[in-house]
Amino acid sequence: MSKHSKIGIKGEQIAAKFLLNKGYIILHNNWRSGQKEIDIIALKDDVLVIVEIKTRTNLDFGFPEEAVTRKKQSFLKSAAAAFIDDNPEYEIIRFDIVSILMDEHQVKEIVHFEEAFY
Repeated sequence: MSKHSKIGIKGEQIAAKFLLNKGYIILHNNWRSGQKEIDIIALKDDVLVIVEIKTRTNLDFGFPEEAVTRKKQSFLKSAAAAFIDDNPEYEIIRFDIVSILMDEHQVKEIVHFEEAFY
């Protein structure tokens, strides 16, 4: 497994624990439908929360959250629509980003952007 993949997996684990500590209920990790993927699908106060996690070990390419481009947002919206098609009981949906900056062993910064995009 590449170093990049290991960092991504570690970031997803950190983000899940972070969200659980904030009272979120994790419904799915790495939910997939065909080519579509959502890092975390969670529930908070009857709101379905689609969470994109971005983890970096340096700022050479900008802050982690800056990697969630309009193209990525469109992809996530499409994935969320596929999830909702199979789970129509969720009426309110929100898109969040969890941005993690870390070195190889510890988190330097974690920022949760609620309602990051629509």
